[in-house]
Amino acid sequence: MSSQDNTSIYVVSDSLGETANIVLEAAASQFDKTDFSVKKYSHMNTIRELKSIILEAEKEDALIVYTLIDPELRSEFKEMGNTRKISMVDLMGPIMNELENKLDQSPQLKPGLRHQLDDNYFDRVEAMEFTVKYDDRNDPEGVEKADVVLVGVSRTSKTPMCIYLSYRGYRAANVPLVPEVDVPDILLQNPDNKVVGLTIDPLVLNEIRQERLKSLGLSPDSQYASIERINEELGYADDIMKEIGCPIFNVTNKSIEESATQVQKFLEE
Repeated sequence: MSSQDNTSIYVVSDSLGETANIVLEAAASQFDKTDFSVKKYSHMNTIRELKSIILEAEKEDALIVYTLIDPELRSEFKEMGNTRKISMVDLMGPIMNELENKLDQSPQLKPGLRHQLDDNYFDRVEAMEFTVKYDDRNDPEGVEKADVVLVGVSRTSKTPMCIYLSYRGYRAANVPLVPEVDVPDILLQNPDNKVVGLTIDPLVLNEIRQERLKSLGLSPDSQYASIERINEELGYADDIMKEIGCPIFNVTNKSIEESATQVQKFLEE
């Protein structure tokens, strides 16, 4: 590659070009030089379009990084580049050829197929946005729209469990159970059987809350962490969960993943 001050790199694809761009960024991050000039060419599906790119790349002494699914298009593009002595990196061809040999199966040759297969990615993004919006809120709208609603006293891992579940596509809301705060009627009605209760050993919760207060620079002896207050809250929460008729999972000494997996299994039953 030329050592000129501004290195030109062309990202060429017959789809969006995200795969090539991700690989390029990963490789470029290993170098101190940061003044790369990157031009992206998406949905390049004809020889004419590719020839135009070759001519432009020749003028700028550019490096071409490309992902082309069609083998004939890919071969022609490579030949045009070699003829004009252009530096080119084929990110798709070699691995597709090896997979074809190993699997003894012909590829579908459909550009953008990965994005079609990964539509659930957008569902996960929507679920995570929902979860952030309805985190630790006593909101009837969140309860109504959620796929799952976690309820429990403070420091029972409601938020991290909701984040875990949202990454798996569940719109997860959580509602704190506090004796002084009434819960929404819709929560007590438990539409679609989507409310899940969380409980914990009071002594373990006492330690967790004390550590939380210390991390905030507060006294660990406040009422929030007292065993009397904890027992009051857990008793109230237990009464609410029994009134709802929801399943109750004990999160004592369990990892977020372990507890969230239990909830996910319940949802899939």
